[in-house]
Amino acid sequence: MKKNKHLFAIIMVGIFFVPTIATAVETDNLQQSNLPELYGKYLDESSRYGADTMLPNIHPKSLTTPTAWGAANGVLFIGIGGTVNAPYDDEADGAAVIGVGFGDPTENLGAQIALFSLDLDSWDRYSASAHIHRDLGGGSAIGAGVENIVLLEGNQPDDEEYDESYYIVFSQSVQSDVFLNKHCASKLHFSVGIGSGRFGEKSAADVESGKDRYGTYIFGNVAYEMFDEFNAIIDWNGLNLNAGVGKTFWIDQFPLSVTLGAADLTDNSGDDVRFIFALATGFKL
Repeated sequence: MKKNKHLFAIIMVGIFFVPTIATAVETDNLQQSNLPELYGKYLDESSRYGADTMLPNIHPKSLTTPTAWGAANGVLFIGIGGTVNAPYDDEADGAAVIGVGFGDPTENLGAQIALFSLDLDSWDRYSASAHIHRDLGGGSAIGAGVENIVLLEGNQPDDEEYDESYYIVFSQSVQSDVFLNKHCASKLHFSVGIGSGRFGEKSAADVESGKDRYGTYIFGNVAYEMFDEFNAIIDWNGLNLNAGVGKTFWIDQFPLSVTLGAADLTDNSGDDVRFIFALATGFKL
């Protein structure tokens, strides 16, 4: 079964920046304080988190894989991303997303929903994703979700099909003074999860080129803050290895997350190493 060629860009823009934007928006006094409001809120809840809990930093933590952290508390996010070139294609590909987070993961559950435009030329293909998440304390969280719920197929080629992917993921900001940054957050983060669909099923083009039909179905990512400025990121999406950098800038009181990377670093899937990028911002309703 051939995977939709837009899927790679959809995954990229739809997954990695949401927790970054959510954290940044809820710590909107970051530029005025070394202990942002959100971090202070968590630290005050010593009965639940402990007095020295280090939460995730505000920079992107993944390239093509989910993290457990997500949007909540009325955070609205928008973004755009792309890949140059698309797998087995001579053209670039891209997608755009808008979404919102509800609930409170520290009290019960957070939930985010997102709407994707899969074709930035005709704007006639749309899908959705959903993610629920829970903070476990100690800088850790667990989440589960579904990607690529088709809403409108538009002028979809007959040989392209959309497949939903389900997953569950655990994320941790490592708790050690060695990894404490200047904002009292952790510099080191990792996530590990298991999923269906795109986390283990390769495209028809991969199979036709002689590659194995299935990947690992297990995915993960590691992000480390460099020079108190940006995160260096490595992730495995079940099919291939990817590496890049991510940084959240402040434009007045609005965060802008930028991620640049190289995807398909091994010959396990795809036909070549490709450049990937994404931009995103958000605000609290």
